[in-house]
Amino acid sequence: MSIEWFRDMILIICGIAATVVLIIIAVLLLSLYRKTSSLLNSLKATSSTIQGISSYVGDEIVKPLTQAVAIIQGVRQGVDTVSKFFKKPEGGKNG
Repeated sequence: MSIEWFRDMILIICGIAATVVLIIIAVLLLSLYRKTSSLLNSLKATSSTIQGISSYVGDEIVKPLTQAVAIIQGVRQGVDTVSKFFKKPEGGKNG
């Protein structure tokens, strides 16, 4: 057995080991991809549900609430305007 034979044996062993490592990495990446894709699908469904809920809240709660606040603010401003007409002038004779 010469040194060339050992060299060739080492190259073959390293090639087989590298191939096995690459196959293991590929299997792990495929497994990780499957798990994350199901997680992403679940996340998409959840975000769709949240979007539906937020649009419902906007339609059913926020719009009527802003209308009510606008009406209250308008009435308050009207009352303030009318009350200015009935206020006594400040300062009087000395002021």
